[in-house]
Amino acid sequence: MIKKKEAVAMLLAGGQGSRLYLLTERLAKPAVPFGGKYRIIDFPLSNCINSGIDTVGVLTQYQPLALNEYIGNGQPWDLDRTFGGVMMLPPYQASKRADWYKGTANAIYQNIHFIRKYDPDYVVILSGDHIYKMDYRSMLDFHKKTDADCTIAVFEVPLSEANRFGIMNTNEDMSVIEFEEKPSQPKSTQASMGVYIFNTRKLFEYLTADEEDASSEKDFGKNIIPAMLNAGERLFAYKFDGYWKDVGTIDSLWEANMDLLGDRPMLSLRDGSRRIFSRNYAEPPHFVGSNAVISNSLITEGCEIYGTVINSVLSGGVLVEPNAIVKDSVIFNDVIIKSASTVNYTVCDRDTVIGAGSVVGKERQEAAGITLIGTELVIRDGTVIPDNVKVSAAFLNELYEKGGVGQ
Repeated sequence: MIKKKEAVAMLLAGGQGSRLYLLTERLAKPAVPFGGKYRIIDFPLSNCINSGIDTVGVLTQYQPLALNEYIGNGQPWDLDRTFGGVMMLPPYQASKRADWYKGTANAIYQNIHFIRKYDPDYVVILSGDHIYKMDYRSMLDFHKKTDADCTIAVFEVPLSEANRFGIMNTNEDMSVIEFEEKPSQPKSTQASMGVYIFNTRKLFEYLTADEEDASSEKDFGKNIIPAMLNAGERLFAYKFDGYWKDVGTIDSLWEANMDLLGDRPMLSLRDGSRRIFSRNYAEPPHFVGSNAVISNSLITEGCEIYGTVINSVLSGGVLVEPNAIVKDSVIFNDVIIKSASTVNYTVCDRDTVIGAGSVVGKERQEAAGITLIGTELVIRDGTVIPDNVKVSAAFLNELYEKGGVGQ
């Protein structure tokens, strides 16, 4: 008996994430920590298994080591299957040539053999750098009901922000009549989420034609979708009305972490619906000292809090010493914030030490920008770091040469 899958997911996780600056110098963007104990890629992987899709190809390219190690055999997401499961798909050397992925469409084209192995009726294309909970089964049901060749998930955005996205213009039945990439004068507010469902035969047909086009940028949004529209294929937009955020910038990553906070968070990880799975190493329970103050914050296992934490998200193993203040910040694993220091409106990467009596960033206000601190740094006692800067080892060396300690 020949085995097959109804749907296979292809998860694009090879992006460099250059707009996350220091956070992605050693990590692929989907491996960046989020929400204290998760990685960004946990969300699409969890969406897949929660939607009954148990075969996922993860296409990697930039800095894949940490991502490969993190996903492993897929067991935390129930994707360790004998037929299907999760498979890491880096670029590889074929018999005639070796090629890096040239774009999103080319990445899928180079892995057509993986899709063929499962003979699916449908292929779900996903991005690895978005935060959202979504049931892809509902989208697939819509795809079948409309007899679509391709269905594109869309999310309503404010008109003032529509020029930042690929915009889908549709008829009343949600059939797509036009796709505009970052239009200066958008005609609608239906932004593409980068989530596609294709009929497999149509996908292969257009990927093959695109590969043979030397002028193509090998991209779904720029090439595949417009080509299908021009050929009169049946394209439909599927409206998603849940929480969704592209966390491709420091600002959006910080905002998404803040959206987890409060009595009624915009995105809840505590409501039990569509659980987000993660590979977490064992940590001891977090400890809150007798004089500690914590307000509207997420504190992960292994943290020790002796100072004040307000409106912040702390990953595992963070130490906040007495009289230290952390406010409006996102702190990654194993950061030490020493006594009498103040950290405001900051994203701080892992294994960094912020010295005693230091001041990092400014109070969150309209004129202030987010301060970004890199990994494995030692910030000396009494250092003053302004807002809206990117702190690397070179930045600190220059700061100290100019007398940036104890100011």
